[in-house]
Amino acid sequence: MAHKRFFVEKISPETILTGEEYSHAKNVLRIEAGEEIVLLDGSGKEYGAIVNEVKKKEIVCRVVSERANDKECKTSVTLLCGALKGDKTELVVQKATELGVKRIGVFSSKYCSAYMNENKLERLNKVAREAAKQCLRAAAPEAVYFPTLEEALRSAESIPNKIFACEFARESEIDLHRLEGDCALVVGSEGGFSEEEFELARSLGYAGVTLGKRILRAETAAIALTSVALFALGEMQ
Repeated sequence: MAHKRFFVEKISPETILTGEEYSHAKNVLRIEAGEEIVLLDGSGKEYGAIVNEVKKKEIVCRVVSERANDKECKTSVTLLCGALKGDKTELVVQKATELGVKRIGVFSSKYCSAYMNENKLERLNKVAREAAKQCLRAAAPEAVYFPTLEEALRSAESIPNKIFACEFARESEIDLHRLEGDCALVVGSEGGFSEEEFELARSLGYAGVTLGKRILRAETAAIALTSVALFALGEMQ
């Protein structure tokens, strides 16, 4: 049976679980002294540890091993997604994390009616951490927020493959089946993009792609494009 996994800010010979991870370990998972667990610091490594003591506000762990994690993708994929209504952005973050995305950006655009705040962003990062633990990753992508589409697009300007899914792309300007190297994927919110936003993306080096003849929900489009890209990159074999 897989050992229970917890994220910590820093690994040391004696590592302390506090905050939400402590509460989850003590009150939900009922961790006890002597149990073996896995600690994660987001570096891509995982650390075997023994629970030494469960205190009122912290759990003291002794690190006993260190090993590389083989669940991380060799290619870096960034997903930039328009903010979605309700809990749909959380769904996208969860599935993108499971698929292996390295970085997630959420942005507002012309036809975006959802909004973001610090609490929602904190919630997205919690969802990413929980998804990373569930799929045995050793690192969780950080979710960041961009107030405008342009800021989101420019945040990925150094990435060689920049892909923009949009209804104005009558045909795909890049062959996703032959994708190689790091890439940035852009999908809009429920309202889609304006023609001006599409032209902005193209002026910044993004290739327009179509996701087929059928109209997809925004969350479906984000998950579908991510899946296609990672499969083409050989990360799902």
